[in-house]
Order: sequence, then C-alpha cells, then structure tokens
Amino acid sequence: MDHTKVTIRTGAEQAELLMSRLEELGITGFVIEDPADVRELLEKKNSYDWDYVDQEVLAREEKEPVLSFYVEDSVEGLELLEKALEEIRYLGFEDAELSPVREEDWRDKWKAYFKPAAVTERITVKPSWEPYEKRHEDELVVEIDPGMAFGTGLHPTTALSLELMEQYLVPGKNRVLDVGCGSGILTIAAALLGASETVGVELDPAALEVARKNLEHSGVKAELRQGDLVKGLEYKADLVVANLMADLVQLLAEDVGSCMEPGGVFISSGILVEKAPQVMESLKKEGFELLDIKEKEEWCAIAARLKP
Repeated sequence: MDHTKVTIRTGAEQAELLMSRLEELGITGFVIEDPADVRELLEKKNSYDWDYVDQEVLAREEKEPVLSFYVEDSVEGLELLEKALEEIRYLGFEDAELSPVREEDWRDKWKAYFKPAAVTERITVKPSWEPYEKRHEDELVVEIDPGMAFGTGLHPTTALSLELMEQYLVPGKNRVLDVGCGSGILTIAAALLGASETVGVELDPAALEVARKNLEHSGVKAELRQGDLVKGLEYKADLVVANLMADLVQLLAEDVGSCMEPGGVFISSGILVEKAPQVMESLKKEGFELLDIKEKEEWCAIAARLKP
C-alpha cells in the first residue's frame, strides 16, 4: 500500500514532545534527520566502514533537523492524518510538508546510507544485505533489516543503551527485558552478550514482525511479545532496558519494578540531558538507586538498581 509522508522541521526537544503526542494518536515509526548526525558519521567515516556516501546524505548536512512519519493511503489513514495535522498545528508547527510515497520507495530509499557501524568496542550493527568481516574475535554482530520500524542502531541513544548493557549484563545469569524493542537491536544484543533469557516487548505489530526477522538474521533466540510498556506483563527480569523518551521512561518507572527481581538493573535511554534530573527523581521515588549515567551529544542514558 502507498503512503503519505509528513515532514516537520523541529529541534530535538520539540521532536520529543511532538512524537509523544502523535504516539497517543497511534502513529509510530518516526524518522529524525539531524545534520549533527550526518556530520558525526562523516567525521567517523573510517570507523564505520563506509565505502561511499550518497550525495543526498551529504545534502542533509546543510538542513535543519526534521521529523517525518508515514500514514497509509486508506480511509483510516486519511482520518489519522487529519487528526495528526490538527495536533501539529496546535503545537505551533505550521509548515508540515506532505508528499506521496510509493511503498517500494519507502521501504528501500534509506538503504543507500545504512552501512555496518561499530556502535561500541564490542558491538557492530550491520544491515542484512551488506557483507562484513569481524574486526576482532570478540566482536558481536547484530544483523538487521530495519524495515518499517526504522531502527538502524546508529542513534546515540542506542549506543548509550548498548554501552550500559555491556557494563551491567552478567552473561549466563541475567534474564533481560527490552521494553519498546522496535526493530530488535537491544533484544538481539542482550542475547549475544550472553543473557540467560531475553524478552522483547513492542506495541507496534509491524515492528514486532521486523524484530522477528532480525532475530533470524542474527541467529539468536528470544521471545517477542506485543504489549504497551509492561502493562499486564508477567515476567521477572534481572536487567530491563528501555530506549524510549523521557516522559515514557517516567511513566514506565511506576510499573517496571513489578517485572524486576530485587537488586535488578534498569537501563533507560532516549532522554535529553536537560531532562535527566526529573527522570532520576522519578526513579528514586519508585525505589531505584542511581548507578551510572552516560551522555552522548544532547542525549543520556541512566542505569539504576531496584533496591531489595
């Protein structure tokens, strides 16, 4: 089915608010194009094993940050689009751009700039269609095809999540829960890092289907469940990871303890640095103690332990 692409020019903090409001309408699968990300990729070109850089990607370096999402060209999709545009105007964004997108273009266009990337010292994320040779014997390769879930693993919040997982996951002993697993990168990484058991939870059924395929690509086993955060989830994890947004992390903090073993570690990411204090306050209120906080650009990730 064809789709309509909606593009809004915005900054990082405004994008977080806008995505949160649009998610309440049922819209998922956002794409954020930030010139800062392009500049970072170009500066680290060799470490990311890029063979070339598409001219369209280079052109983005001069643009403002933009947020995009897609709706189906159906009766239901058009109704959703009308509600989304009302919300966008209400929040003060007046220049939303609409453009038709054929399904094959939507699915394949981003492949030109998704290349194998060394996200941490041990973990590399690579597309399923790209050949790749390990840099060293201990390297772990997460092989994915993001599909409609748009999760390539190159965003700073993913890297921060992976760094903290490497630090706090105990191989062979930890049961891991990935809340809002998207295309499955963190779920797969947890399995590769030696989790005794891994469960990924995701609200979007399309993203779940992508995650299932990515588990096969990477050759790992994990359980995937459809759900809204941890509502109604009967599971006890030693380590929970959630790469969401600050307001969702605060909401999750209220309930995530019910899915954790005493002394378990909760890793939350997708948090703007300026919002870290309020997230940490929410965690403390729910019985967590701060272990670590890592920052990358304007983003941060927090590791906290559930007090016994």
